[in-house]
Amino acid sequence: MEFRTPLFLWIIPLVVGGLVWAFFHRRPGAFLFPADVLLEGIRPTLKVRLRHAPFFLRLVVLTLVLFALAGPRSPLEGGRVHVEGVDIVLLVDSSTSMAAEDFTLKGQRANRLEAVKRVVAEFVEKRKDDRLGLIAFAGRPYTVCPLTVDHAWLLTNLERLQFGLMEDGTAIGSAIAAGVNRLRDSKAKSRVLVLLTDGMNNAGSVPPHQAMEIARTLGVRIYTIGAGTRGMAPYPVQDIFGRSGYQNIPTEIDEKILEEIAEGTGGQYFRATDTASLQEIYDKIDLLEKTEYEDVTYREYRELFSVFLIAALGVLLIEVLLARTVFLSVP
Repeated sequence: MEFRTPLFLWIIPLVVGGLVWAFFHRRPGAFLFPADVLLEGIRPTLKVRLRHAPFFLRLVVLTLVLFALAGPRSPLEGGRVHVEGVDIVLLVDSSTSMAAEDFTLKGQRANRLEAVKRVVAEFVEKRKDDRLGLIAFAGRPYTVCPLTVDHAWLLTNLERLQFGLMEDGTAIGSAIAAGVNRLRDSKAKSRVLVLLTDGMNNAGSVPPHQAMEIARTLGVRIYTIGAGTRGMAPYPVQDIFGRSGYQNIPTEIDEKILEEIAEGTGGQYFRATDTASLQEIYDKIDLLEKTEYEDVTYREYRELFSVFLIAALGVLLIEVLLARTVFLSVP
């Protein structure tokens, strides 16, 4: 909790202390008795001992009112507005070759796409101050989620990503062009594409090198990742009787093009052969893009002054009832 006008907090001890001092140094009313012997043996009752309770309750009311005037408020976590930082578009290959099961999750065999979704989700959760977007591609690119700071929505759409959303193929150049288009109007100091694929460019209308030149011209940095074990990878198949099995297929990644794209735009190329190396790659990219920037933010608050005013009203009501009943004094 913080206070909008903390000056009122400094007033509390001065006002309360002054009133207490004045109360106990005032000249009290008294009755005159001709002899002390008349008062011997008389003990003060509980009511007499608590005769100053209304005064102290009134001090509590005053203190609560001053707290309310100080403007107590509690900041809300969701009240930040992103202004500038790193804008990142994630390009994820969702062609059928990503169904090869040469990765693992929790010790169990998993296909490349499921492993990538898990690692990308962890990457997204770390980039709390950045705008992120997601584009899936196979024979053509498909925008799963535009640039947004609503990472929960992005993660929801990431989880829905699956095979068959578009015609099969690997359109690397078109995917880069789509990502650059999403970053074209970005005002961020750093604009980044993270491209992951397990194949070679064999579809799309934009050649990879042309897409790279567009990205370089617009100042977009590209990190490229080749995903898949080296050599042969187990691919799930069904025979004519509907029985499930595996067939080894070669992993064919055009690493030369991926390296050229990365180097030509100031990024880096990585090779992920298993889940652990894939995780390490996204962690490295996370560190590489820790750009320092002046983050101008606006915070939303929950005002709490009404809580203190309601409490003051409740105490005042109790004080008035006690002063008019139990502690009623006759002048």
